[in-house]
Order: sequence, then C-alpha cells, then structure tokens
Amino acid sequence: MPIEILMPALSPTMEEGTLAKWLVKEGDTVTSGDVIAEIETDKATMEFEAVDEGVIGKILITEGTADVKVNTPIAMLLEDGESADDLGTAPAPTPQAAPAKSAEATATSTPTAAPPAPVKTGDRVFATPLARRIAADKGLDLSQITGSGPRGRIVKADVEGTTAQPATAPDQAAAPAAAASAPAAKPVDASAIARMYEDRAYSELPLDGMRKTIAARLSEAKQTIPHFYLRRAVTLDPLMAFRAQLNAQLEKRGVKLSVNDFIIKACALALQQVPTANAVWAGDRILQLEPSDVAVAVAIEGGLFTPVLKDAHQKSLSALSAEMKDLATRARDRKLAPHEYQGGSFAISNLGMFGIENFDAVINPPHGAILAVGAGLKKPVVGDDGTITVATVMSMTLSVDHRVIDGALGAELLQAIVDNLENPMAMLA
Repeated sequence: MPIEILMPALSPTMEEGTLAKWLVKEGDTVTSGDVIAEIETDKATMEFEAVDEGVIGKILITEGTADVKVNTPIAMLLEDGESADDLGTAPAPTPQAAPAKSAEATATSTPTAAPPAPVKTGDRVFATPLARRIAADKGLDLSQITGSGPRGRIVKADVEGTTAQPATAPDQAAAPAAAASAPAAKPVDASAIARMYEDRAYSELPLDGMRKTIAARLSEAKQTIPHFYLRRAVTLDPLMAFRAQLNAQLEKRGVKLSVNDFIIKACALALQQVPTANAVWAGDRILQLEPSDVAVAVAIEGGLFTPVLKDAHQKSLSALSAEMKDLATRARDRKLAPHEYQGGSFAISNLGMFGIENFDAVINPPHGAILAVGAGLKKPVVGDDGTITVATVMSMTLSVDHRVIDGALGAELLQAIVDNLENPMAMLA
C-alpha cells in the first residue's frame, strides 16, 4: 500500500509551514535519510528527509505552497512492487487557510487535530535510523516522543530539539487549568480597520509565519508576564581600553572582540554569581538552571531570531565572539536549527549600534529576564573627589518577570552585570 509522506513538524511550535522546494520529482527513487524537500517554518528553511525507501509516486502539494498544516499528505511513496496504479484516485489535499470571513467559525467549531502517537508494535517504536542514533546520543526514550513522520514514525526533527527529562509524577505534571489559561485578547476586525483607510493609498502585506509567531508570542508576553524594569548606567572606559588591548594582541589570529561579546560574558557570569536569578517560568513551577545559556536577539529581514549561546560562562571571549558571529550569519540566512534558538533563561537585546540611548525590551517566555542595552555615549560624570570628567556611559534596562525574580534579586543580578562590565579583567579569571 502506498505510503503517505506527511508535512513534518520541524519544531515543537510548528503548526503549518511553506513547502518551499521539492528536491525530487515523481518517479525518483529515494532511500531513508535522503533530503527530498525544503520546508519553511516560522523561523527557518529546513531540509526534510525521507524516512522510508521507495519511489515518489505522486506529489500532492506543489512547491511554493504556503500554510500547509502539519500532518497534511504532501506526496505518495510507492513501495517495492507497487506502481502508479496503486495510488487510486485519492484527491490532493487543500492545505490553504480558510477565507478570513469563515476563520472564526472554523476556529470555534473544529478542534485542532492532535499529532499521531508513536507507531508501536508490541514493545517496538518505529523511528528512522538517524532518529534512533540521535536519541541514543542524547539519552532519549523514544516511547515518550510523538512522531511527525508517516504513520507517526519518529524522524530526525522530532528528536533534535528534545532533551531528556526526568520522570514526573502525574499530579506534579498537571498544571491547574486556571493557571495555564491566558486572558483572551479581543480579535482585531481587519475589515473595519481597512474601512478606516479606504480613502488613503496603502499596500496590504500578508503575514508570513515569522511575523505571526512574533505577534503571538509578544502578545502573550505582555498580557501574561508581570514585567517590572530596573535601570542602571555603566562606565565603559575601562572596558574599551581593555578591549583595544586584547584586539591588538588577537589581530594576528583574525579575532576582533566587540562590546557585545563582553556584555554576553558579563551576563553569563552574573547568572552564576546570582544563581537564583538563572531561572524560567514553567507554569506551575520555576526551573532554576545550572548553566548560563544566554540568548541574543539578532535582527533579520522581516523579524528576529534569538540564538542561544549555551554554557556561555565556560567559554572564552574569543570563543563567544566566533560562535555569535556564526549564529548571527546563519540566523540572517534563516539556516538555524530549532535547538539553536530555543531554550536559555536570559536574553540580551542591544540597539546601541543604532544610537538608541535606552529602551525597555519585552521578555521572551519562558525566560526570567531580558537586558536592553543602549549606546555608549560621552557624558559629564562627577568623580569621587567632586571633579567633573568626561566618561563613556552606557544605559541598560533589565526587564524582569516578577513571577520568577523579585525586585531585590533583580537588582542584585543587574549589579553583578555592572560590576563585571566595569571590571573586565576579572571576567578572565
């Protein structure tokens, strides 16, 4: 019987995607692990691998089709001994989103289909060889993973962004419904807004997956996270002098450290110095992390990524600089894998290079805090002896989730960041 190739879930939050490009055509023979298509998610363009062997019998979704729901059949695979006659007359699916006027009725009347459970025969769980190898390396229990491949088979994307979790008692794992539910926002009447501007010239820009995700997550953040803000100024002159000295010595190695590299290191060390602030909100509990996994906002065309530098407290400034450059380059090309921009407990958003003096950043859930960094500007400063001097001063604002971090603890964390930046040589100890 021909096998349906389904639209994969290439990240834990993916609900739909764009079938950007087919890398095979009808009649091509494929084996498990062959890359057969490129899929655009809300964040990146990723390769999609075949999980079975056979011949591509029919392509159901043409390349360039947007809003293809996860688990929608996109092609049919013929197994050994089968021919095109075995395909029958199954009609191609219609993955396009419903018209705007019927969207509300669809949302209220049709529940979202749950992804298929892992396919099991007795004690066996069906998974691709590559997925099994990755799971073994990461210590994952395949029986606890939901597969997104054909017939619920576990594929590479299902295990790449998954981490091994300790067993949790059922009563601990279930969060109260009241705590889990977010306040519902009043839907925007697009046609009513359009009527307001019917006598003005404008262009209508459809939302792509990334913009939809940004809108949903930041609306969730401002509606559900009790933000509070802490502000400090830091004197950068010692850091700038130390950076110039290091860059002169590292020039032969082709390394050039940025101020942002020092900020990442300062934040990573501060999370170790104030470990109770290295935490995330998990609905009915707080998870306190041991490593300093720091996310850094990277602007790209049409949106942003927040790639995560894991174990940043253990890495040298030059290693952080090289990793950040690589992540930023691949983020702008939308080539990051989900595990590279998910996770972390703390984020940095730096608009100083645009001349912004200060701003308040929105927390990226489930992070406990985000540091907004402004430009370093020459300002008059009153010294300890009462004399007025000129110093390079940078403004920073720490946005904090009050559910995770209280005011005094947030102040302690920000103080540690300032101390690290104003005493840069100590960060190398």
